[in-house]
Amino acid sequence: MLQTENIYLFLIILPVVSFLYSSVGHGGASGYLALMALFSFAPESMKPTALLLNIFVAGISFYYYFKAGHFNKKLFISFAIASIPLAYLGGTIDVDASIYKKILAVLLIFAILKMLNVFGKESDNTKQVKLWQGLIVGGIIGFFSGLIGIGGGIILTPVILLLHWGKMKEAAAVSALFIWVNSAAALIGQLSSGVSIKKDAFVLVAIALIGGVLGGYYGSKKINNQRLRYILAFVLIIACAKLFFT
Repeated sequence: MLQTENIYLFLIILPVVSFLYSSVGHGGASGYLALMALFSFAPESMKPTALLLNIFVAGISFYYYFKAGHFNKKLFISFAIASIPLAYLGGTIDVDASIYKKILAVLLIFAILKMLNVFGKESDNTKQVKLWQGLIVGGIIGFFSGLIGIGGGIILTPVILLLHWGKMKEAAAVSALFIWVNSAAALIGQLSSGVSIKKDAFVLVAIALIGGVLGGYYGSKKINNQRLRYILAFVLIIACAKLFFT
């Protein structure tokens, strides 16, 4: 992977992506996959690498949000019950490269809208999620998370906010752990199906953690750097277009 053309530019952008995603309680897999697509990484290395990065960055993000007192255990469990086994199942499935790119491009739209704060509004009046709602939402998101190689937080957070199941910081904390468990389950599914993780991936982990630690710390408190999010949204739009038309 580190032999990829313009790898140094990739390594400069990577911690910026992890910083921005971690600041809103996400692991950043959709952003990592978008970057890897832009820099023409080998398709077979993209999914396991993104999941590995997710585990570390989402874990750091959850730690800071949990420490700040934003975690809602009951809300998390309602989604995780179905998402974990289905994320594992999705991780065992090998998707045709052209179909994979199209599904990823669609999911990137959620990431773009999140970075543009389209889903940034929260309600003062929240309501409790019903168990059947959590099972359906968590199961669907979990399966596609494992299938594509993301944690699913980029979809879960908007759903929580749109349906008034939690507030912004609460949604971020729940999504961070949701991403962690789904990424771990999906990666185990990948490994069980014969996929291996390249040693280079751990170099990317170390670099991504720099941004992840800073993003989790400041995001759990008060940071809201909208200008940087607009820049990331622009990068994601370019990646989305490349995935759709190549």
